[in-house]
Amino acid sequence: MWTAFDYMYRDAGNFKAFGTVILEGELRAPDREIIHSRLESDEFFIAEQVGVPPLYHELYRWSDGPTKEDHCWHEFVGFREIADHAEGRAASTTAEFVDRFAAVKDWNETLSPHVAIGSC
Repeated sequence: MWTAFDYMYRDAGNFKAFGTVILEGELRAPDREIIHSRLESDEFFIAEQVGVPPLYHELYRWSDGPTKEDHCWHEFVGFREIADHAEGRAASTTAEFVDRFAAVKDWNETLSPHVAIGSC
């Protein structure tokens, strides 16, 4: 069993980049609740803090780097059960992934490079 964690980065101009983290194992309801409970406003997280690859770099190809439209938050899109890991290599197990979210007490905006441009 494999689980996909789908997420995106949307800058203030509504330009979007999408990503998926493949997890080895099933993500049970209590584990999903732990992740949901740590999301800011039930949808936002700082990718660097939970070991999820940041996506804002994908938008830099149009702007040649960070702009005032960029910020430090990524958005949770959803979970999917998948039959195999054909979408990519597993980034971690579901247990490790849940542990990283469970460890979050407060989101640390300083982990994002966008804090330096004052947009977090």
